[in-house]
Amino acid sequence: MPETPAVPTLEPRDFIREIVLEDLKSGKHDHVVTRFPPEPNGYLHIGHAKAFCLDFGLALEVPGSRCHLRMDDTNPVKEDVEYVESIQEDVRWMGFDWGQHFYYASDYYEQLHGHAVELIEKGLAYVDELTADQMREFRGTLTEPGKESPFRNRTVAENLDLFAKMRAGAFEEGAAVLRAKIDMAHPNVIMRDPTLYRVLKTHHHRTGDAWCIYPMYDFAHPLSDAIEGITHSLCSLEFENHRPLYDWFVSHCSVPARPRQIEFARLNLTYTVMSKRKLQQLVAEKLVDGWDDPRMPTLSGLRRRGYTPAAIRKFIETIGLTKFNSLTDVALLEHAIRNDLNASAPRVMAVLDPIRVVITSYPQDQTEEMEALINPEDPSLGSRIVPFSRELYIERDDFMENAPKNYFRLTVGQEVRLRYGYWIKCEEVVKDAGGNIVELRCSHDPATRGGENPPDGRKVKGTIHWVSAAHALPAEVRLYDRLFTVEQVGDDFTSLLNPDSLKVIPNAMLEPGLARAQPGDRVQFERIGYFCVDPKLSKPGHPVFNRTVALKDTWAKVKA
Repeated sequence: MPETPAVPTLEPRDFIREIVLEDLKSGKHDHVVTRFPPEPNGYLHIGHAKAFCLDFGLALEVPGSRCHLRMDDTNPVKEDVEYVESIQEDVRWMGFDWGQHFYYASDYYEQLHGHAVELIEKGLAYVDELTADQMREFRGTLTEPGKESPFRNRTVAENLDLFAKMRAGAFEEGAAVLRAKIDMAHPNVIMRDPTLYRVLKTHHHRTGDAWCIYPMYDFAHPLSDAIEGITHSLCSLEFENHRPLYDWFVSHCSVPARPRQIEFARLNLTYTVMSKRKLQQLVAEKLVDGWDDPRMPTLSGLRRRGYTPAAIRKFIETIGLTKFNSLTDVALLEHAIRNDLNASAPRVMAVLDPIRVVITSYPQDQTEEMEALINPEDPSLGSRIVPFSRELYIERDDFMENAPKNYFRLTVGQEVRLRYGYWIKCEEVVKDAGGNIVELRCSHDPATRGGENPPDGRKVKGTIHWVSAAHALPAEVRLYDRLFTVEQVGDDFTSLLNPDSLKVIPNAMLEPGLARAQPGDRVQFERIGYFCVDPKLSKPGHPVFNRTVALKDTWAKVKA
């Protein structure tokens, strides 16, 4: 704790920062301690990023403050070291560091057990042997009060003895639980004698087989916050109804602090599922290629797709914090990554659906080096060299044999500019026996080198990209799109998968300079979109590029 009160530097740009700022100004706190407490039962998604950007961001904005990273590992059935490691990797990738403050709820198992015993000794907890079905029946409804368990009025001595037997393994799973004794008629159903401990004879990834009873999340979570001295416990709106219970636990247990819980709306995105259960189902049923599938909203998926931490943070900053749930258009996220990559991504030329062009007027054995800007948004980055030769590849969509009047790309008898190259004119179309176009034979104007206008003053409206056939780098390109076909994805989400969410192009032709690209490198394929080298699938001699986002929002046109 700082020796003198910290001078807050945060600005009251949202309701949570206003609350924290008031607590600092009033002297209630002289610094802030927040925490990000994920359950290690899956990979983090962008909704988690919204939460921990707030948790770590607040700590960075107030001198002398800190943010803890804690694994709330209270359910060994679903937890795994893999998830622990992925969570740490994702938080670090987003630019945050917890320093020495990395914890587990399992660090406090003995303390939590002691608090459970404390509640029993105060007559505020009891061992219940109702079945799960009976407990549901006794709990009541939103409009009807619950009924007290016949085991509710056991003596303190009986409950201490039975709880000790639970810990010793004398009860089978489901045979007994420890419950808080609060109020079975409470209007908030969560307050009707909630379960504190259950029997789980399952190996824990950290504590091994030391325990056969495990605290419930609602019991361990607020007490772990209190044990760590958290000042502001920030969570999503779904925990608003849990706040009275959390306050009850903190009030009746001998803990060193009383965290203030503040709720905010979670992130919901169009064309996306944000439920960890649904994401787990997609992975388990192999409807996606694992947690890091580039179509997933997980941070590992977004990273593999080519998203940057800066773009994600900018998106989170843009949508802000509210007290009500809403649906955010995923186009805002795509806009953020376009803006980020527009300024930072080098430009290259790539032909995804190649058609061969032979420039018959160009010397057969000649190769030229054409100069192209690395990024027109920042000319200071310099230029790159692109080889030009007699035989090229262009996009099949950039040629039309029988073109309408306002078609400005390549067609028979019409000139078009090759970006950074020459002006060419299609003179002949070569087809195979089936009538398919296999080659275009063109002439070129030597006076237009580098795409310059010819001295005779004639104009051309179309510019297309290309790669030299002799120098082209063959590569696999994977065109990723939105995983679902509808904006609001319901419980029948597996029936709403977008069949075009992934298109694999096995033989795209790229600029040869991309042979030096490393896994994770991001580029713009000119006129096509932003791509990154897949860190999982790329191998030496077999590069794989994932589309991060198209240059324009094509879904807006579809929706219109």
